[in-house]
Amino acid sequence: MLNIFALSSLVLATLHMAAPASAHGFVSQPPSRQALCRNVPVPNCGDVRWEPQSVEARKGSYECNGNGARFPELNNNALWKDWFTTVQPDDGTLPFTWTLTAPHRTSTWEYFVLDDGDPVLLNSFDDRGAIPPPTVVHQVDLKAYSGRHTILARWNIGDTPNAFYACVDLDIIPTNGATPDADAAAPQIPLAKADL
Repeated sequence: MLNIFALSSLVLATLHMAAPASAHGFVSQPPSRQALCRNVPVPNCGDVRWEPQSVEARKGSYECNGNGARFPELNNNALWKDWFTTVQPDDGTLPFTWTLTAPHRTSTWEYFVLDDGDPVLLNSFDDRGAIPPPTVVHQVDLKAYSGRHTILARWNIGDTPNAFYACVDLDIIPTNGATPDADAAAPQIPLAKADL
């Protein structure tokens, strides 16, 4: 006689294992909120720990979860206030690395500073519908910034109405070596390589 509980568990495990195949990509370095949740993990960071590459929603949002129905913890700035990564950009630019598990035709990649006012576009990279490789690196211009800032990275898909979202919390030390205020100091988080 077939055990219904065992069969149900097997079906759920199979579905959970199959889920990442339909997921797509995230900023792995410097570590985005979902990368930190996966690799550290940050306490109470939610289910994005299991699916850092699945933060997908309609294009045009400036929220860390894309204003989607999933992963609301990514929008909770209080949860991430102690998890800023200290960086010192070379010549004012910093490489952002996307790890893609299922590449899509791409229109643009965009990077915004999310401060108290309106989001400020830092850089946009136009892929003109090309399918990217599994690892994509962009040099993002941070010359005008120092101290703590949250950067929203947005991967706009070329053949769907959706985008993928990743917020990266940075404590930026200018190249000239000036240090931010003591109140803005943040622990250095090791940049773990994503091994999906």
